[in-house]
Formats: sequence, C-alpha cells, structure tokens
Amino acid sequence: MAQFSYVARDRQGNKKTGLIQADTKQGARIRLRERGLRALSVEQKKETIWNKDIYIGSPVKLEDFVVYLRQFSTLLKAGVTIVDATRILSEQTESKVLKKTLSQVEMNLREGNSLSSSFQKHPKVFNRFFINMVHAGEVSGSLDETLEEMAGYFEKQHQTRQKVKSALSYPIIVGIIAVIVVIFLLVAIVPAFVSMIVKSGGDIPVITLFVLTMSDWMSSYWYLFILLLILFILGIYLIRQNSESKYYLDYLLLKIPVFGKIYKKSILARMTRTLSSLLTNSVSILRAITLTEKIVENQVIVKVLQECKTTLEQGRSMSEPMMKHWAFPPLVTQMISIGEQTGALDQMLTRIAEFYESEVDTATDQLKTLIEPLMIVFLAVVVGVIVLSIMVPMLEIFKNVG
Repeated sequence: MAQFSYVARDRQGNKKTGLIQADTKQGARIRLRERGLRALSVEQKKETIWNKDIYIGSPVKLEDFVVYLRQFSTLLKAGVTIVDATRILSEQTESKVLKKTLSQVEMNLREGNSLSSSFQKHPKVFNRFFINMVHAGEVSGSLDETLEEMAGYFEKQHQTRQKVKSALSYPIIVGIIAVIVVIFLLVAIVPAFVSMIVKSGGDIPVITLFVLTMSDWMSSYWYLFILLLILFILGIYLIRQNSESKYYLDYLLLKIPVFGKIYKKSILARMTRTLSSLLTNSVSILRAITLTEKIVENQVIVKVLQECKTTLEQGRSMSEPMMKHWAFPPLVTQMISIGEQTGALDQMLTRIAEFYESEVDTATDQLKTLIEPLMIVFLAVVVGVIVLSIMVPMLEIFKNVG
C-alpha cells in the first residue's frame, strides 16, 4: 500500500492537506471522497531511506494501544459502526504508527474484510493473540466487550512490565552514574593531585598507589570498556537469535537471585492472564496454549507449555508437566488441576494471575527499598577510597610543612 500527499477542500470550502494510504491514486481520491473531501491534487510519495519507517521493538506504545481499545469499545457501545469508529480513532490518535495503521484498516473494512482479517495484515501492531480475541468477539457478537477486556488485559501487562523495569532500572542507572563519577575522578582529578604530591617530595601511600594504578590503566585502555560493551550487547543479540542458546539465557534469568524470582512471577502472571482471557472467549485450550507461547516468550516456560499440549492431546491433565518442573510453584499447579477437575479453569487462571500481579507489585517495592541504601553505601565506599587516596598524602605534606 502506497502513501499519497493530497490537497483537498472540505464541504465548507476550507483547504486541507495531508497524507493518505491507498493502493492507487484513484483509490486515494475515493478515500478522500468518503471523508467528505474534494481532491484538488493527489501525488504519490516516493519511499526513501529518509522517510521509511524503521522500528525497534513494538512500533506502538502499550499505553497508546490501551487508550485506542477503550475508545474503540466505547464508540461501539454507543452504536457507532466499526468502519466509522476506526476512521474517528485514526484521525484523533496521537500515535503516528497507529494512525497510519488504522487508516489502512479502515480501507480494508470498506472493501468488505472483517475486522480481525484487517488487523491480520498488520502483525507488527496487532499480535496473533489479539487478532484471535477480536475474531472470537466478532463470532460471539460481543466485540465491544472483548475490546474492553483486551484494554484491561494490556493495561495490566503494561503495569506489571513497568514495575519490573522500574525495579531493574534503578540499580542500573545508579551504577552507570557511579561508573561515570569514578572514571572522572580517576582520569581527571587523581593524576593532578598525585603530580602535585610527587613534586613536593612527599611519599605516596599504598592506597594512593592503588588508585593511581587504576587511573593509569583507565587512561591507557579506556577503549576496552567500549569494546567490551559492544561485544556484550552483540553477544546478547546473537544468543537471542538462536532458540537453543536463548533457552539457556532464559533459564539463567529465572535463576538469578532476587531478580529471577520477580521475573518468574511476572512471566507466570502474563501466562495465566493470557490463558484465562483466551479460554473466557471460547478459544480452544490447545489453541490458547499455542497463542500463549508467543506472548510469554521465555523459552523455559514455552517448553513446558508445549509439553502441556502433548499431554492434553493424549487425554491427560495439563498440569502434569507443570508439576514436574521447578519453574511452576505448587500454588500454580494445584489451582490449575482444580480448575481442570471443576471445569472452571479460566477462573482459576484469573485468580493465579491476580495473585502474581500483586506479588510483583509487592516484590518490586521491597526490592527498591532494599537497593537504595545498598547503592548509597556502595557509592560511599568507592568515592571514599578515591578521596582517601588524595587526602592521606595531602595531610602528610601539611605535617611536613608544619
């Protein structure tokens, strides 16, 4: 689908300019006419490296997507047609990517396609889980309720993810600041003071010699830090591209002390919340597990889910592989087993998700409370050693002068 720039007039005679998506120039004119605009000129924009959209990760922010879903649901409940609701939201959303995508979805809808099939043409914005939920809503005639439920689902996902990011980002940011401060002191401040001490003829203490050695090493081999950082990032990227190596990386992430427990709880919350939403909307259990694998992403959990599908196909319980795996606590396996026996698996999964979402909130708050004093002590020790390396010989010089 190409992009066209246009100049047009509305029904009041006001001149309008902008961009519109269409397969052909004539298609662009038809779309403008449907919007109540009379095209004066329509020109296709050539795609170059400068105007081509390049994204890293998801192109639409989760909070923008949640707002879109809630507004979409509200419009449908108010009796607005799907096509008109899509057009309205494409015009008023603040996300440029979502605006462009909804504009294309609107055109697909006008061509007679269903909403889920229109979404399916944009996998970078609408994942398979969401598309299946929309399809289920279309079939059951409860699309507005499904969209409202999806808004709540993605909102909870966003909140849990932000909590984990917040807990992990604090020590990382403080650590980076500490490294910058230490490098500045070692490279710029320490050599100047040591030079002054040497000229005065004073003795250099052991602590000062140690810090001076570190300073010389950093000044001579600073490029190694940059090289190691690049190699580390490249190594992580390459590991994640290979399914086998990614499995061991995900295994390591789950086993990291303290942080691993929080990460595992967030993964379990996401897994159970996704399964619950799919089962509530009448998606088959095997299909639900397949879609959940794409959402969870952690290969350790994915492997267990694949084993769950195998046991279900053999007529056995879904909880069997989970009971044998260390990543699934007894709470999860027992409640899933009860849910299978009572026919209320979706409700049990919802309760597990709510429990672990609450656990993530509590654990991240506790972690931040614990990390703050530890980071302060760490910074105090590092900076204190450097300050002492400067002050000790200075005091010796003052004594000799006295």
